Order: sequence, then C-alpha cells, then structure tokens
Amino acid sequence: MQFSVTFRHMEATDAIKEYAREKVERIKKYFPDPIMAHVVFSTERGYQHVADVNIQLHNGLAIKGRETTEDMYSSIDLVMAKIERQVRRYKEKIRGHKARADLSSIPVLYSVIAGEDETAEAAEAEKRGGAAAPTAPNIVKSQKFPAHAMSVDEAVMQLNLLGEQFLVFRNGETGQVNVVYKRDDGNYGLIETGPTEH
Repeated sequence: MQFSVTFRHMEATDAIKEYAREKVERIKKYFPDPIMAHVVFSTERGYQHVADVNIQLHNGLAIKGRETTEDMYSSIDLVMAKIERQVRRYKEKIRGHKARADLSSIPVLYSVIAGEDETAEAAEAEKRGGAAAPTAPNIVKSQKFPAHAMSVDEAVMQLNLLGEQFLVFRNGETGQVNVVYKRDDGNYGLIETGPTEH
C-alpha cells in the first residue's frame, strides 16, 4: 500500500506518522488488493488537532474521513474508527464493485458563493427609503472534479464512503449527469438531468 503523510501548521513527527500508518494498515484486512492512502495532519486555532484521511481503493472507489479533537492520537483513532465502520457496512458491495470499464468522466466545477451580506451601505440605503444596488455574487472558492460513470446504487455507496452531503456523477445507464444527496429524513434524493419521461 502506498502511504503518504502531510503535516500542516504543526511539527512533523515520526511517532504520529507511524501511529497513523498502523491504523490505516488495518483497513487492508477488508481488501486483498493494494490501496493508496494519504493522511493530512493539521492544527486549527492552536489546540484543535485535525486528521484527514483519504483512501483510494483498487477499483476506483474512494473513502474519506475527518476528525478533530484536542489530541492528534484521538483524532486518528476516531477517524479510522469511522472509516472502518463504513467499510464494514459496505464490505461486500465494495468487494463486488468492478473497476470501472468506462474511465471517462465529465468535468464539473463546484463553486462556493458568499451569502448575502447586510453591509453598512445596504442599511444606509434602506434608511433613505431606497434599496442598495444589487451586487454580483462573490465566489469564495472554486474546485474542479471529475463526475465518474457509476450506477445510482454505487453513487449512494460512494457518497457514504466519502462522508459528503451530495455527489455529482455520470449515470452509467443514461450517460447524463446526476446528483445524489442525503435528505434530512435519512433517505437519499436523486437529481437527474436530460430529457425526462415523466
């Protein structure tokens, strides 16, 4: 297994690196094939220790986890326990998941747009009885990622393995871009693009 570590805003130590390697190695008992793992350790606000783990499986599936505590060893323990629970839950589906024959993907751009801000200018305009001039949305950050081909079932599994709220993917049956997301009621929603037959 390829294993790499990045330390951000903290001193790199071999003890933490080896501890993380041992914990990540345990995941191999679920998968006979080699995998790649990248762990990012960082501190936030000087006392919060963050462990970010990204694992790439041989069949193209990815598993992610992130935990924050006041102790790096605790963060590692918690994030790996979370990942192991997800892996156990989907163990048979993951093992049965064939590597994607269709490796093509559709590029997707994800942007974060700043919320509407009640500025002094808007408050002042309201006092005068007018409205503030509308401003263009402020894009805080953008990220490109590929929307891989997979079934809806595989997309739900990948969504959970990544621990995300939504996943953009290319539907293997229709070829269209779809979005699967977690609903507040515990179910999953599916947004489909393209012509509908309903």
